[in-house]
Amino acid sequence: MKFHEMKTEEVGVALNTDFSAGLSDHAVNERRKKDGLNELEEGEKQSALLLFFSQFKDFMVLVLLGATLISGLLGEYIDAIAIIAIVIINGCLGFFQERRAEKSLDALKELSAPQVHLLRNGKWTKVASKEVVVGDVLRFSSGDRIGADMRIIDAHSLEIEESALTGESLPVQKTIEKLAGSDLGIGDMENMAFMGTMVTRGSGKGVVVATGMKTAMGQIADLLQSAETIETPLQRRLEQLGKILIIAALFLTVLVVLVGVIQGHDLYTMFLAGVSLAVAAIPEGLPAIVTVALSLGVQRMIKKNAIVKKLPAVETLGCASVICSDKTGTMTQNKMTVTHLWSGGRVWTVDGVGYSPKGNFYRENNQIHLKDHKELQQLLMFGMLCNHADILQKEKEFVIDGDPTEGALLVAAMKAGYKREQLLNQYEIVNEFPFDSTRKMMSIIVKDHTGRTFVVTKGAPDVLIGISESVLWEGKKHLMTDNMSRAVKEAIDGLASQALRTIAIGFKEISPQTIILADKEAEKELTIIGLQGMIDPPRPEVKEAVRECKQAGIKTVMITGDHVITAKAIAKQLGILAKNNKVLDGKALSEMTVEELEEIVEDVSVFARVSPEHKLKIVKALQNKGHIVAMTGDGVNDAPAIKTADIGVAMGITGTDVAKEASSLILLDDNFATIKVAINEGRNIYENIRKFIRYLLASNVGEILVMLFAMLLALPLPLVPIQILWVNLVTDGLPAMALGLDQPEEDVMKRHPRSPKEGVFARGLGWKVISRGFLIGLMTLFSFMISYHEHPDNLAYAQTVAFSTLVLAQLIHVFDCRSEKSVFSRNPFGNKYLLWSVLSSVLLMLVVIYYPPLQQIFHTIPILGRDWLLVIGLSAIPTFLLAGSLFARKK
Repeated sequence: MKFHEMKTEEVGVALNTDFSAGLSDHAVNERRKKDGLNELEEGEKQSALLLFFSQFKDFMVLVLLGATLISGLLGEYIDAIAIIAIVIINGCLGFFQERRAEKSLDALKELSAPQVHLLRNGKWTKVASKEVVVGDVLRFSSGDRIGADMRIIDAHSLEIEESALTGESLPVQKTIEKLAGSDLGIGDMENMAFMGTMVTRGSGKGVVVATGMKTAMGQIADLLQSAETIETPLQRRLEQLGKILIIAALFLTVLVVLVGVIQGHDLYTMFLAGVSLAVAAIPEGLPAIVTVALSLGVQRMIKKNAIVKKLPAVETLGCASVICSDKTGTMTQNKMTVTHLWSGGRVWTVDGVGYSPKGNFYRENNQIHLKDHKELQQLLMFGMLCNHADILQKEKEFVIDGDPTEGALLVAAMKAGYKREQLLNQYEIVNEFPFDSTRKMMSIIVKDHTGRTFVVTKGAPDVLIGISESVLWEGKKHLMTDNMSRAVKEAIDGLASQALRTIAIGFKEISPQTIILADKEAEKELTIIGLQGMIDPPRPEVKEAVRECKQAGIKTVMITGDHVITAKAIAKQLGILAKNNKVLDGKALSEMTVEELEEIVEDVSVFARVSPEHKLKIVKALQNKGHIVAMTGDGVNDAPAIKTADIGVAMGITGTDVAKEASSLILLDDNFATIKVAINEGRNIYENIRKFIRYLLASNVGEILVMLFAMLLALPLPLVPIQILWVNLVTDGLPAMALGLDQPEEDVMKRHPRSPKEGVFARGLGWKVISRGFLIGLMTLFSFMISYHEHPDNLAYAQTVAFSTLVLAQLIHVFDCRSEKSVFSRNPFGNKYLLWSVLSSVLLMLVVIYYPPLQQIFHTIPILGRDWLLVIGLSAIPTFLLAGSLFARKK
């Protein structure tokens, strides 16, 4: 017999659970040993060893390993060792980055683990849902997410929305009665609650019957485990670049060998020269530096509360042209705050920040003393009594445990000096009728210390007007005439026009002997005390973030389930809604096709009363208009839109596991401003990759040309293979890594989004690589020819001068690579890592030239002082003279 077929008492016996006391610690430990933690198993992770070896599948890395083999066969063991060392370093960098990303996501899962209320050792306590075991007794109420599969043992107007499992959006009414039939579907099990579903109404208790992978959610866990491996556009471009370089290297090798043999050189010497040229053509450090740049960029994003879950997001972030963002919690603080109060024709305002219980009350901008305003005291006091929320202080921050609306009422009363404990000493709550979405109100029956008994009701103002017979006006009761009803409605409209959500509070005195068992008996013939108007205020940093996105050519679109009036008010405050922009509500959206929406979607800045299904339609319409769309979401139903968007953004705090799995970016603080920071960082990462590609390839072009020109002119080799390798790995590698750490240029968020089809060499990068490379090669060749002319019997000396010129020319050129404009447009001391890397490279070059043991390895000879003037002068020409005029004009 299955649990839904049993009576509640039979379930308790079957699970050996006492519903009144819960499980003991000993029983919990025994059951956890048997069943494990209450969490879904992840897909089988790649072992550390396989992950490490997977780093060596890159095409350029495989070619480098081939070059290692050739160097070894030719007896160039130092070259072979150097190449293999850089390949291993690159593999280690990639390995540690992927492991670090996994750990970041694991930490996030811990941070966002849902909490449940359960009964153990006779006491109710709050624990992470993963700690739940079979037999635990849990309680839950409206807004709670179910933490495990349960048999319901107590239910009060309980309804649970099970769309995560069934696809049915309508909530299911729950019962505690046993059901007939062993083959019922999930949607028909009305006495069961399932992991991952949401309580939408009422409250209840249940006993856990399944945890982890044994739950209904566990059976569809493969949806959470499916991880896509997508090759990023940058990876594809770099792979294509690698193949082009390999083809160029092979072509040049063959060309050099043929030219050399024709000129009378022996085949072995020319083959070695060809290999040298091939080594010059391949930027050995490029894979490692790309890995480092992405790794460091992703780590910087984590420090700024954004986890990049899928690497394509790094590039795509730089292309984003539209951000579709939730309002609540992302653009706003998600801290409902009472700002206006109305009673008897008078309005008061209250200030304060967030949930802090400190604030002052004002009437017409003048601070008041509450003792002079009895109706205001009653409005606040009853708002605190008819309330389940609690305020907690965590470190320096106040947080609400409970419903945000109730939290706002609670904080407003605390600002007036009221304390729940003191009120409960004066008033005893003798009965309660919980809030539900049908009645739209909550009521309590209280008895004061003199024995007087009152019904206190809070709820939607329009509902309370309909069940009230009078209203407090200037401290006296007045019948709810048409004029009085109109006055209350005008007050409601006045607060609503300011985007305030209003809660009405009413009461009536009843006889102490009266026994009220039903909400319909309590909630009638009330007297309205007044209204409390509250709002979820905008985050202070979001307005500036929206402005910066606008400057960057990125449109911000607000998507909310809230009312049109509220959405418009917040959007205007944040600068999202301009004069010519439209506001579209869910009803109009439902009646439109995607094609019809496409015609107006670029004019709409606010979508209100939107369901999760509408989000998918909005994304598709924007994409069809050619936009790169970032979409935020947190629920299970948001997953399709998040997955369809170019950049799916999930909330780290409120987001469900399904939303996080579908996303490519996770916001740890659920803050819109973090999206802007991530876009800024994403743009900078891509620009930095372009910078060091420009630097590395210009250097490689210079090396190729100096070797090729020398051979075509029948000159000796200006550089030996080990010197070229040194330049590629040390002189190129350190500054290139430092470029990967470069800060964004001042105008990075003032440029329009780049096209996702933009190539690596776009915006004149190809010309800059060729022109600077040509000049570097030419100056290096000049230095070699001049030195060789002066020292015709000392080839090694001329090669050392050429080596020094090449190194210094590249180290000066690296500062030119920091900007798209000119070497003079940025502070040369703005990147301390670059300064240290350049100084380190110069120092290492001097060590190679002047340290005798290394002179033998690198075939160098100490350079005379006067020749350093030649080296420095020629090295500066590519960057400061020609590059500043003729070659800089080409865009």
